[in-house]
Amino acid sequence: MSVDTVTNTAKPKMDGVVEDFKRKLSNVRTGRATVGLLDAVHVDYYGTPTPLAQMASVAVPEPQMLTVQPWDATQLGAIEKAIMAANLGLTPSNDGKIIRLTVPALNEERRKQFAKQINEIAEEHRVAVRNIRHSSNDALKKMLKDKEVSEDEERSGLDEVQKLTNAFIAKIDELAKNKEHEVMSV
Repeated sequence: MSVDTVTNTAKPKMDGVVEDFKRKLSNVRTGRATVGLLDAVHVDYYGTPTPLAQMASVAVPEPQMLTVQPWDATQLGAIEKAIMAANLGLTPSNDGKIIRLTVPALNEERRKQFAKQINEIAEEHRVAVRNIRHSSNDALKKMLKDKEVSEDEERSGLDEVQKLTNAFIAKIDELAKNKEHEVMSV
């Protein structure tokens, strides 16, 4: 195993953390309707928890409205129940064929709660990146101890891992800042 191997395995792991962060951010409400708001909704479909996207088409006909049209009309009630249980702050209205969800405008207090939630999610992901850095550094130190690499190679590897860490934490901070700005703007 070489220094390049350690840094090349750390980078995709850190990429995965950033992708997960983006996914989690898409579930945070901004006052505008997005299809991603319903990603967390799982419907009890004949005893099996099924993601809503696998049993209905979700659309955004207006900036403040979502529509959910199930492929099996008998599941309207179950879908309504699942949306209510997901605690998204959305109230479904059902006309027998389609479910409409009006996304209410956020008040200042709610915006601050979402901004705080964004920062908490960002911190969790920063910690995940730091954990990857920690395990990479441990691997480099073990390689030095086992005399697989020289001290100079270990030092350059540690520096490379730190640069990667700084870059990925900066990405997370930038994404969090943008999302917070989006949430706080009226």
